[in-house]
Amino acid sequence: MTRTSPAFSPARVAALVLRYLYLLRSSWPRLLELIYWPAMQLLVWGFLQSYIARNASTPALVAGTFVGSVLLWDILFRGQMGFSITFLEEMWSRNMGNLMMSPLRPTEFVLALMAMSLVRLAIGMLPVTAMALFFFGFNLYGFGLALVFFFVNLILTSWAVGIVVSGLILRNGMGAEGLAWSLMFLMMPLACVYYPVATLPAVLRPVAWALPPTYVFEGMRALVIDHVLRADLMLTAFAINAALFAVAVLVFVRLLDGARRQGMLMQMGE
Repeated sequence: MTRTSPAFSPARVAALVLRYLYLLRSSWPRLLELIYWPAMQLLVWGFLQSYIARNASTPALVAGTFVGSVLLWDILFRGQMGFSITFLEEMWSRNMGNLMMSPLRPTEFVLALMAMSLVRLAIGMLPVTAMALFFFGFNLYGFGLALVFFFVNLILTSWAVGIVVSGLILRNGMGAEGLAWSLMFLMMPLACVYYPVATLPAVLRPVAWALPPTYVFEGMRALVIDHVLRADLMLTAFAINAALFAVAVLVFVRLLDGARRQGMLMQMGE
């Protein structure tokens, strides 16, 4: 005689909820995500509202920088995503262990990811910049030499973040995969994408000036509003980027070594 389960069991529901709570508690990236997105939206749009309110008398001047901010932010974000997604494809296919057992050096792997980041970025950005020109009359390439400075600094930041994210996923497993989509947005309120640094509370301004993208977006606003190329901002951003990139590579190598010692490379996949 077989024993049938009741149609509904609160105990089974509670057991599953307890399982998911244990899973949530064991993964700090998952916990961080619960607070992360609401906080980021509040800060970005709250600071933007403050900026617009303070410049209500010159709305056209303020709005003139928004399309440029969107496009430059996309370079930063898509550059990092192109790096991280290419890396994650190796993780999803469970190929990372094979790569690390081959003669491939970590630096060669990173360089290949950087190259694919540029390819993915070009595929995504070229049509978008054409749309910006057609629909809004905004010519990103009209920045001329300034665009080169903006691009180099933004792509270096995106690679540094992508390298660190890849290392964290190697060391912490696929539970940290969400960082590939969310970590860059942590910079967004402090990098002052849509508003100047002066909009931030005084306590946050030193943090903003420690981020290379802040200098790029401030430089873009100076170019659009004042028609001045701030070479000093670009050089400062490049110096910070050089230091961050070197630290990111060192962190990646250390995390990769830790993943190898813990036998993590053969345990990851979809």
